[in-house]
Amino acid sequence: MTESNGVSHSPKPSKSEAIKEASGYLSQWVPEELANDLTHFGEEAAAVLKFSGTYQQDDRDTRMTRKREKKEKDYQLMVRVRVVGGRVTADQYLAVDELAREVGNGAFRITTRQEFQLHGVLKRDLAVTIQHINEQLLSTMAACGDVERNVLACSAPIKDRVHEEMNEDARLWAAHAAPRSTGYCDIWLNGEKYPCLPEAGPPLLPQPGDDPVEPILGKGYLPRKFKTAFAFPDDNCVDVHSNDLGLLAIVEDGRIVGYNVLVGGGMGTTPSAAATFPFLAVPLGYVPRDQFRQIGEAVIRVFRDFGNRSDRKRARLKYVISDWGIEAFRAKVEEYLGHPLADPLPVVVTEVDDHMGWHEQGDGKLFLGIPIENGRIKDEGAMRLMTGLRTLVEKYRTPVRLTCQQKLMLADVEPAWRDEINALLEEYGIARVERVSNVRRWSMACPALPTCGLAVTDAERALPAVVDQLEAELARHGLEGERLTVRMTGCPNGCARPYNSDVGLVGRSAKLDENGVPGPGTYTILLGGRAIGDRLNTEFKDYVPHDQIVHELSPVFARFAAERIGGESFGDFCDRVGVAELAGVPETAAVAAV
Repeated sequence: MTESNGVSHSPKPSKSEAIKEASGYLSQWVPEELANDLTHFGEEAAAVLKFSGTYQQDDRDTRMTRKREKKEKDYQLMVRVRVVGGRVTADQYLAVDELAREVGNGAFRITTRQEFQLHGVLKRDLAVTIQHINEQLLSTMAACGDVERNVLACSAPIKDRVHEEMNEDARLWAAHAAPRSTGYCDIWLNGEKYPCLPEAGPPLLPQPGDDPVEPILGKGYLPRKFKTAFAFPDDNCVDVHSNDLGLLAIVEDGRIVGYNVLVGGGMGTTPSAAATFPFLAVPLGYVPRDQFRQIGEAVIRVFRDFGNRSDRKRARLKYVISDWGIEAFRAKVEEYLGHPLADPLPVVVTEVDDHMGWHEQGDGKLFLGIPIENGRIKDEGAMRLMTGLRTLVEKYRTPVRLTCQQKLMLADVEPAWRDEINALLEEYGIARVERVSNVRRWSMACPALPTCGLAVTDAERALPAVVDQLEAELARHGLEGERLTVRMTGCPNGCARPYNSDVGLVGRSAKLDENGVPGPGTYTILLGGRAIGDRLNTEFKDYVPHDQIVHELSPVFARFAAERIGGESFGDFCDRVGVAELAGVPETAAVAAV
């Protein structure tokens, strides 16, 4: 049984649900604990903090040593900056850079959802950090938590009508679906509301049982996180199928006239829970452009009211759709909408562009896409990436655009600056895309160890060495020009979207050194997805040691080089031949294992 506010009472709600219910619309516990002298937050406050874009973590490289020395964990906080559509001004970029140096760990990160992450923030610095972010007309609100997360849209600064329309729609949806409680502003901004988003306006599908404070999300908020992306069919740079709600633009005569609506995407899985799995969003219907907020609200309301609130492992929207079937889900969405949905138009994703390198914007100016390995902006040795980017943004005052591939673009560049910028990139050791291999260009990793509490292996620290080996191995087979996506995560939650890539590497178990510090361990290798993101990959080998990953892939590269058909991509080849065949597993055994 589920009440209209979305709070399930049968079976028993999870502990997380109880915390949300008791939080007073996310206003409890945090203010009191900000005022004490402890280095960390209690369980309830830490849960509420997620809705403010903040995760409590500790340095896992020092965890065992500190435990032996009878010291508390090396507590710190990750603060995520919500950046709708990946668009930031020069001042906003510089403010995040300053916070990373002043209160963070001296570096910051571009996420796979077009956001910034600060790591290493201490509890005593949290309030001033969030205040400063909001003073720059950015926010951390709803960057984490059981709400609509950061909303994605193509961030390429192409000056045409369809890109502007899509980004405006993304901003409107982000505001409409955001929490409406004043809890965030009361805690962090002394009750003042900074205009980081447009005004939300009233719900478009009001119901008699709506919660008076949170009419769309409900008093208990959503069962789990909810993610939305806006995409173009010929440029799926936001990986639209990996989102709970995908809006695929239908363009006619240079304008967006409507959207094909996709639902149910989600990457996370739990190996110990057989009923969990990655899932790609499936078509639900078509809506004219002026109705995209209504369909989004209806989907959220159905998820709110029927999502699993007792088992968080199965609390994502994908499990509602998997359990019900898409037709029953569509019928329930139509019930909330109050009218039938049109069938989706015969338009699908066909291509993806990472927007790297120099490009014309369409207004006489240029933009430059700069590849950043695993999104980490830092100075290291001869590569002074953090200092160099700061210098460029300070000197030229360029707006910055963040991508879902953890890269960035400098926008509004005068053509006369091009040679100067190229020279500065050289001076600071920042590689232009022409000097980056294809496999490194299209690789991604989540942060994993030492900060993520869920990681079981390294990812960000482990992937560069794997890519080094892949570069050599691909060149040996004459495949260095191939575009293939390689994505690594430190656990099965899938934050770097490994489950629809050409090569997915998912952490399984870590090795511990003599100090008990985990590091690169074993991984599941998955093959057969592809760059445009519309197909899941399949398990190739499990529990593969970090230093054996490329060794296991080498025979597959050899077969690809010898047996590919025409311009077939690596992922398409693996899918056609069959991953079980490539792994040397008889087809009958592979079916039995599934």
